[in-house]
Amino acid sequence: MGEEERVLIDFTNEALVEAVKKSEDEGRNTIRIGITGGGCAGYEYIFKWDDDVSEQDLLVDFGKFKVVMDPMSANYLGGSVIAYEVQGLNSFFKIKNPREVSACGCGVSVSLDPNKINTIEVK
Repeated sequence: MGEEERVLIDFTNEALVEAVKKSEDEGRNTIRIGITGGGCAGYEYIFKWDDDVSEQDLLVDFGKFKVVMDPMSANYLGGSVIAYEVQGLNSFFKIKNPREVSACGCGVSVSLDPNKINTIEVK
């Protein structure tokens, strides 16, 4: 065995606490995480509350909230960790993706290593 088991998506402790707090504040319990083509670096992350869950969506239950992701996004985001960052007066969730090689100066779009797409086994 000896291999590290990868999960589809995970949260740092700080991000987990904030996600639970925001879930309670919003009165919603499903976060959609995904990726779409766009932006100057090639891809943009999706991170939003979403009540529309399809049969094809992958679901990870964190107890007080759930994360859903479409299968295509899982190929690009599997093994990522969600962090919660505070910069001055701003605070936000940030996707730490092992495939990300660069980000645009605007902080919205990212570039991914094409050799690592769909290469991290997730369970």
